[in-house]
Amino acid sequence: MKTKAIRLYGKKDLRLEEFELPQIKDDEILAKVVSDSLCMSSYKASTQATDHKRIPNDVAENPIIIGHEFAGELVEVGSKWASQFKAGDKFSIQPALNYEDGPVGILSAPGYSYQYIGGDATYVIIPREVMEHNCLLAYKGEGYYPASLAEPLSCVIGAIHANYHLTPGSYVHKMDIVPDGKMAILAGVGPMGLAAINYVLLREDRRPSLCVVTDVDQTRLDRAATLYTVEFAASKGIDLHYVNTSTMQNPVEELRAISGGVGYNDVFVFAPVKPVVEQADAILGFDGCLNFFAGPSDPNFSAMVNFYNVHYGYTHVAGTSGGNTDDMIEALDLMSKGLDPAGLVTHIGGLNAVIEATNHLPEIPGGKKLIYTHIEMPLTPIVDFAKLGETNEVFKQLAAICDKNQGLWSVEAEAYLLANM
Repeated sequence: MKTKAIRLYGKKDLRLEEFELPQIKDDEILAKVVSDSLCMSSYKASTQATDHKRIPNDVAENPIIIGHEFAGELVEVGSKWASQFKAGDKFSIQPALNYEDGPVGILSAPGYSYQYIGGDATYVIIPREVMEHNCLLAYKGEGYYPASLAEPLSCVIGAIHANYHLTPGSYVHKMDIVPDGKMAILAGVGPMGLAAINYVLLREDRRPSLCVVTDVDQTRLDRAATLYTVEFAASKGIDLHYVNTSTMQNPVEELRAISGGVGYNDVFVFAPVKPVVEQADAILGFDGCLNFFAGPSDPNFSAMVNFYNVHYGYTHVAGTSGGNTDDMIEALDLMSKGLDPAGLVTHIGGLNAVIEATNHLPEIPGGKKLIYTHIEMPLTPIVDFAKLGETNEVFKQLAAICDKNQGLWSVEAEAYLLANM
């Protein structure tokens, strides 16, 4: 089986190549990738290459396939897994294997560490350790892009589950956010912040009573407020506020005022920016937990924390890097029940768009960049479909489909694209 794939050879050295995949072994699975959403982590992998902890030292000789937020169909199942999987099954993959038997040990992950599996490819070979660690996950929902976005959603789910609080009079920690508590999501209207808002509003078992979302970009705040409305949040028992902190004279005082002056139980930071981290620390209430979600590129990144409050106010800090398999299963289950992550997606492209987009991801505005690996298409903002449709029938129809869906991507748009591009 031949595949086309984006392979990493060194720093910013990504190449689109066609090559033959080896015959699968009895403990492997051949799969067709349909969609992959680009992640800032892939930009970091390309920028750092062998300096990255997940990238093998020999990529110059044995390049790896990038991309780890992908979904598709199984094509051929090795005999060892024939009782669990079958050809035609739709799948997603939890890339954080945490499994020592890989190219770089416990940090090995599809999209970083393997020669024959990554999301930016037409066909891949799923290695045995993915199945052995239960990281090949069935997807039973419609379309493919929701399963691609299950991985970033799982990262948000993992972060929210990782927050913790005290049990009064003991040293026992209670995990997760405070039920009916006060939550703030700072720098919260980028792709991952939107995923967090979506999850908070649609989660059934535990919700805050107050959720304050901040940013300094009013356009992005307005878009978020259109996607996840204050009215819908109210129907779920959540008092939702979108706040532009750049217009506040004293953001800390004003944010604390919204909380009723007591501060927040759970604060999530979605940008590795020192003033945002310090603002998060300053608005914590008693036993408040600050979750530093955004992974910095600078290994010396730091910010001031009030240790008086750590001692007397029992404030604390949490952080996660990715979700685990349970988080991914929860994400896929929510997708199959109707949670639509389309609001995260702002650009669509083909495999030919991956190299340029990945190496310049921080410079490209908007949310998630969704790649369909079996088509050729420049990376295109959804908002540009109508203009392009003046001279291109496919874009004209895509624009019409998206317009029916509040300007968002959809399963219908995906199906049309795959059939006609």
